[in-house]
Amino acid sequence: MIERIRSIFRIQDLRTKILFTLGILSIYRLGGQVPIPGIDRIALSEFFSGSERTIFGLYDMFVGGAFTRATVFALGIMPYISASIILQLMGAVIPALQKLQKEGEAGRKKITQYTRYSTVALAAAQSFGVGIFLESVRSPQTGASVVLYPGWGFRLLTVLTITAGTVFIMWLGEQIDGHGIGNGMSLLIFIGIVARLPYVLRMEFRDFVSNDKSIFLELGVVVMIVAITAFTIMLTQGTRKIPVQYAKRVVGRRVYGGQSTHIPLKVNVSGVMPIIFAQAIMFLPATLAGFMPGSELMQELALAFSPGATWQSMPYWVFYSILIIFFAYFYTAIVFNPIDLADNMKRQGGFIPGIRPGKRTSDFIDHILTRITLPGSICLAAVAVVPFFIINYLGVHSGLENVFGGTGVLIMVGVALDTLQQIESHLLMRHYDGFMKKGRIKGRRG
Repeated sequence: MIERIRSIFRIQDLRTKILFTLGILSIYRLGGQVPIPGIDRIALSEFFSGSERTIFGLYDMFVGGAFTRATVFALGIMPYISASIILQLMGAVIPALQKLQKEGEAGRKKITQYTRYSTVALAAAQSFGVGIFLESVRSPQTGASVVLYPGWGFRLLTVLTITAGTVFIMWLGEQIDGHGIGNGMSLLIFIGIVARLPYVLRMEFRDFVSNDKSIFLELGVVVMIVAITAFTIMLTQGTRKIPVQYAKRVVGRRVYGGQSTHIPLKVNVSGVMPIIFAQAIMFLPATLAGFMPGSELMQELALAFSPGATWQSMPYWVFYSILIIFFAYFYTAIVFNPIDLADNMKRQGGFIPGIRPGKRTSDFIDHILTRITLPGSICLAAVAVVPFFIINYLGVHSGLENVFGGTGVLIMVGVALDTLQQIESHLLMRHYDGFMKKGRIKGRRG
């Protein structure tokens, strides 16, 4: 393995790409430490303490802690991700966007341009909301306002700084796509989650020393982390291969086609999105209760929607799992269209052995996809739920759940596999061995 790592830095082009990517990620982390003007950081940290189980905690995980610190990168790359998802969902119902999606490179560039404009609009709207939100919050200990000089001046300055920060982050991601290695937008989210690891490990080590925990318990934590990561890799890589045969075509003096291949249908087509949607819904009551401390109804609702490791909390986990399974089917239906796949196969002279081209093929693919999505969504729910119970049983720091439970581990595994696959492709292209002696690393896209 050491020799393979050395091979990476022997290739000048690959070495330049990796160093460029690391430089961009360093700039992103530095920008995440610059606060917006007019903020009392002590009052802000006191307000956000214990917010891990709210929508703020979920959002803060994606931006590497920049939101709870109210920095110029407070929104991270999330407005761009939101704009991409909105355009993807609208593509299923708006014919003009559907047409652009099928126009190849020209259509992709047009959709990218629309995504950039939508990102700026979303960032401006969200940053204005952040400004109003910051004016309304106070420290629960001292009662001091988070904003030193509230008013329209602060709101407009917040919109200007955070929107500019979001556009700069979008530019950083595109620079990685063009000159670096890996998917730029995904890597920015990845580095934000990984940046929390030193803090979580330090807190766990402090608990181990101060509470005199058993070394066997800590070994159990390591085994849990390895097991969860391995299971997540299996879930990410799991595919159902559908055989496809292409008929021979004679064009002039050349014969095209005639080969056999397969369509790899992912067991988890929807990726991490079902967990994000489900968490947003489950965290909503607790978030609203924080703004309405005098409402008994909201406090009772927040208590009912609070996770726990007791039998009384089982309805919460059952409903949470059902939401994940539902959104897995919903998002898969949005992003994967069997009809388009069947039409493309028919135009290229491909067919599934024993299945007629056209509607029969699309129905067959849809039937297979429906069957494999069920175990995939159940496994996805297990990745989101099981780590919470293991962490509570072992009595370790709760921050480990955010990193190695559900959303965090799926993003880290998926992005790491995609990046390693690109690095391995560069190695193989230049006649070096890959990372593995047998087979190849496969990313989320095969």
